[in-house]
Amino acid sequence: MLLDLVRRNRSYRRFYQDVPVEMETLRQLVNLARLSASGGNIQPLKYLLSCDPEGNERLFSHLAWAGYLKDWPGPIEGERPTAYIIVLGDTRIRKEFGCDHGIAAQSIMLGATEQGLGGCIIASIDRPGLRKTLGIPEEHKILLVLALGKPKESVTIEDVGPDGSIRYYRDANGVHHVPKRLLDELILREHE
Repeated sequence: MLLDLVRRNRSYRRFYQDVPVEMETLRQLVNLARLSASGGNIQPLKYLLSCDPEGNERLFSHLAWAGYLKDWPGPIEGERPTAYIIVLGDTRIRKEFGCDHGIAAQSIMLGATEQGLGGCIIASIDRPGLRKTLGIPEEHKILLVLALGKPKESVTIEDVGPDGSIRYYRDANGVHHVPKRLLDELILREHE
């Protein structure tokens, strides 16, 4: 059921680094993005795929991981993603990309969840460094990096508490908690 898939599709930041993700899996996930909606059906997105440990290591150093966890620099060796999909916008096709990359990323992440994988959509990227390291042509705007692998952590959704904080946090057992606003807070008006 879709509700269950959406609930399981969390932002995972620690992985079993010894469990590989195959290139064919990445291709299948990008195919989900290919089949997804695109503004005006322009389809301006391109993708760089990585599931090679050396390539992954070069990519990893250009990412920031979890802004609310100030004392956590990101996953340690042994808990890093085993695959990445870099979402690029081809400026030769269109200069602005609207929400296409968000739609594509969600399709990819739901597909990954369905296959027992997890991941994190990362927008906090050292774009100049990543471009140089991977030789990404200037006409391709770096939009997002999707980090993927077999999750090594528990992530739980909970209602926003009385203090109103939406900041995610880790408890003493390493469980990642994600507060979500109540449905009635989100719906401005209902017309029947």
